Amino acid sequence: MASKPDEVRDGVELTNLDQPLFDGADATKRDLIDYLEAVADRLLPELEDRPLSVIRVHRGQEAFMQKNVPSYTPDFVRTIDLWAETSKRTVSYALCNDLRTLLWFGNQRAVEYHPALVRVDRLDRMTHLVLDLDPPEGDDSFAAAVAAAHLVRRALADVDLEGAVKTSGSKGVHVFVPVERRLSMEDAAAATRAIAARAAALDPDLATTEFVKDDRGGRVFVDATRVGGATVVAAYSPRFRPGVPVSFPVGWDGLDDVSPRDFPIRTALERLGD
Repeated sequence: MASKPDEVRDGVELTNLDQPLFDGADATKRDLIDYLEAVADRLLPELEDRPLSVIRVHRGQEAFMQKNVPSYTPDFVRTIDLWAETSKRTVSYALCNDLRTLLWFGNQRAVEYHPALVRVDRLDRMTHLVLDLDPPEGDDSFAAAVAAAHLVRRALADVDLEGAVKTSGSKGVHVFVPVERRLSMEDAAAATRAIAARAAALDPDLATTEFVKDDRGGRVFVDATRVGGATVVAAYSPRFRPGVPVSFPVGWDGLDDVSPRDFPIRTALERLGD
């Protein structure tokens, strides 16, 4: 006989809410559910109509990325079947378009939410270019990523573009550049590479586009590979990291004054304001 749920929210049975989320989380499953529910009006627009991959964690086990929805997925979760060329099979992706689906994922211990850069109505057109600033290890790694993000902003300004910035929730920074959906995948990829190269050229001692880590020489990697069918962690998504930090949007004028540690899941909502 199935155990009685701890709570029911929006028709979703929630279980084991007071268990630790994972080792080192300093948060419970209830904290995750409460956060997802409270931030749903901001997070759901980031996920809507985008094929979704999630990172789930079971207590005492390694975290894993789930693309294909499990067989027990309820009927209210919308899905889309897409051919995966790398694995040579059809993958049934979830579309997290409503609070009920989001709460169900939270109950499945889905900590991280990685939507595609395309929407289902135009799978051949990206909605954003993404520059991922990946710093080397070290105490000043986030500060280096921030400095590189400012290079990207300058490179964008040189070609009359603007981007929005967020913490990755780890040690890096993401710059999102909205684009009209008339750009082909090839043109979007070329534009992303060109912006990355222009940014790295502004300060080659700080930033690089070298893909091989050993060739970066302790510099920030301006990653232009998030194109095509790639995903990137959503703004407002928690991360599977100690303290469960959130990937948090920041204004350019405040970027130099924040740290990823400023946005743990238990207090991130206080920073959102109105």
